[in-house]
Amino acid sequence: MKNEFENYQNFSKFKGLNILSIDYGTKVTGLACYCPGREPFPQARGRVIYQSDEQLLNELTIIIEEDFVEVIVLGIPYYLDGNESEMTTRIKLFKEKLMERFKEIQVFEQDETLSSTAAEERMMNSPQFNFKIDPKRIDEVAATIILEDFMRN
Repeated sequence: MKNEFENYQNFSKFKGLNILSIDYGTKVTGLACYCPGREPFPQARGRVIYQSDEQLLNELTIIIEEDFVEVIVLGIPYYLDGNESEMTTRIKLFKEKLMERFKEIQVFEQDETLSSTAAEERMMNSPQFNFKIDPKRIDEVAATIILEDFMRN
């Protein structure tokens, strides 16, 4: 059976590379991972309770080394009209810190507008979550959606 993501250009572009998706938040940061060609689809990788950018970078360093991450996809929020918010600016500054810390890793932006809403809808429609919203998992499901959207671009 053919994988849905094989139909998209980013599948062949990133085939065999370990990708980490980040749904940056000032309370909780959600994570997801995927290796096109080895895994059938992106999967939640957990969450990090946010204390500071430095603490988050330190936690990400451990995950990046454990998972041999080669590509990072960072969710960037925009208003529905396409304008940037304060959070957009903050995340772009975090992207600069990521690129400085992980010079050998490609870092991409992915529009994450409404990803948390989509995560809630996915949970409400999934037996995996007993058709309920699990507040502790919204961020990692949002990171999964961000990664799926990135692969579809």
